[in-house]
Amino acid sequence: MDRSRRQFVLASSMGLVGTALAPALEAQQAPTAPPAGQPPAFGTAPPVGPQVSAATFAEAEKLVRVRMSAAHLAEAAQNWQEAMAPLYERRTGPRKMPLSDGMAPWSTVKCTLPGEMGPRQSRFVRGQDDPGPLPASDELIAYAPVWKLSRWIEGRAITSERLTRIYLGRLQRFGSQLRCVITLTADHALEQARRADADIRAGHYRGPLHGIPWGAKDLLDTAGIPTTYGAEPFRNRVPDKNAVVVERLNAAGAVLVAKLSMGALALNDIWFGGQTMNPWLTEEGSSGSSAGPGAATAAGLVAFAIGSETDGSIVSPSMRCGVTGLRPTFGRVARTGSMTLCWSLDKLGPMARGVEDTLLVLAAITGPDPGDLYSVPSHLDFDANAPVSGLRLGYFPKWMQEATKVDRDALKTAERLGMKPVEVSLPDWPYDCMEVILFSEGAASFEELTLSGAVDQMRAQVPDAWPNTFRQSRFLSAVDFVQSDRMRRQVAEQMRRIFQEVDLLLVPSLRDEMLTITNFTGHPSLTLRAGFVEVSEARSDWAPDPAHPLPHFSPPRRVPYGVTLIARPFEEGKLGTAGMALERAFGVAGETPPGF
Repeated sequence: MDRSRRQFVLASSMGLVGTALAPALEAQQAPTAPPAGQPPAFGTAPPVGPQVSAATFAEAEKLVRVRMSAAHLAEAAQNWQEAMAPLYERRTGPRKMPLSDGMAPWSTVKCTLPGEMGPRQSRFVRGQDDPGPLPASDELIAYAPVWKLSRWIEGRAITSERLTRIYLGRLQRFGSQLRCVITLTADHALEQARRADADIRAGHYRGPLHGIPWGAKDLLDTAGIPTTYGAEPFRNRVPDKNAVVVERLNAAGAVLVAKLSMGALALNDIWFGGQTMNPWLTEEGSSGSSAGPGAATAAGLVAFAIGSETDGSIVSPSMRCGVTGLRPTFGRVARTGSMTLCWSLDKLGPMARGVEDTLLVLAAITGPDPGDLYSVPSHLDFDANAPVSGLRLGYFPKWMQEATKVDRDALKTAERLGMKPVEVSLPDWPYDCMEVILFSEGAASFEELTLSGAVDQMRAQVPDAWPNTFRQSRFLSAVDFVQSDRMRRQVAEQMRRIFQEVDLLLVPSLRDEMLTITNFTGHPSLTLRAGFVEVSEARSDWAPDPAHPLPHFSPPRRVPYGVTLIARPFEEGKLGTAGMALERAFGVAGETPPGF
């Protein structure tokens, strides 16, 4: 039926239905309680909420993209107030029911399908490379990878206090330029460093993170230290307990030097202090939402950082800033005490300047906690020295053709190392449709902030920022949420099929399909620098704004570029082994951003 004829029929039908129903509605009496022992009938609750009409549903059709006949529209409107509107009582009253902070949904998600499991036991074998003598300059020390810093601390070549002062000095010098620091924790850090040195002198060395300074994305709770989520409404929030990941790093002897910036409520790279910038190209943002961890790690302001990812927030800033980001399997690292955006998607993981560093950190933070119902027991099997020859490395031919020369060269490098390239494929499905889940969970997590209007305080108020998305998400269909969840399982089955053919995948890091798929299926990924590319325009996570065009460069600017490995759930050890082999072969991890 064409639009004009449908509108005419709809209007006529609504008029007739309205005329026919008017006397009945006037005579309608308040429902009476059913006799004792008789079950209540559906749709007989007292009417609540504003009156709706067939025209209301006709307009709503545009939001959810369904088509109903004029008669069905009228029928839907007829008993909405009795049948459906009461279902919103939890939120609209009169019996409003607040949901406790941290209350997770009843339904939980796990990333393994029946019959799948990770390693059966834990094993961690570090690399045997000699770190060499301690460099003479503080700058060279600051840029050293964690595995070297740990050897120097263990061997008493440097103290944790001296190392901590080096990083604090760099944070004070460059933090404001990059806008990557929300809270500098100098006194706290020096106290932890002195304690670490005392323990080491007493012979109580705790392992490779003992005395190592690190930075936390500002969504990890830190007792007595502000945790702001990068958002104005939480600017003065000071928790009284540490997140589980913070506690585990404390137990490992690590030293917290800064709470690092994040895109407000974990989106992109703008927070209440401005936009976090990329140290390799300070005219562009560092990408997000782990913006501060990416920028600070790249500029040698911390030894490593903890970031988080829901749908690209470790991978994207790792790419932009040229660092190594490990996004663990969903459920491996407990998120207790971290900001919740999406219960079934959020992951915490390390960002560092080398592959082995990320595995050293993962070993310290892995494991479940009762406060995170989605966290599960798991093993980490990693051998830095294991051979990679014979590993089946899957790749998507079409994606590689459309990717950069760095991506294609990375595949050739893997083949030279003895890995076996295997062509793989996925159905041409609309994978972004699963983001109904992401937007629904995010809007639910910050429902009170949105409905109270406090979300209007956030700095970014553009169509593609959270305030608008949270409001829009109220109108997503619950039916489509369930169907997206079913789609999620079907996509996971496709990934299982692929991993029956290969051991690892090598993909262009920001390929939208795979970034979305693996975040929803929970597969772990490792993003590492593979080379450099030239850009003629600043890059951005934000939709183009004609009023504020991005800077152009002539001649083009040289910036780092990374590739991403993906493994089966809980096989991060395999990512580390292959990643270290590729890192050595690429030979580009040691270059640092000029000016920092």
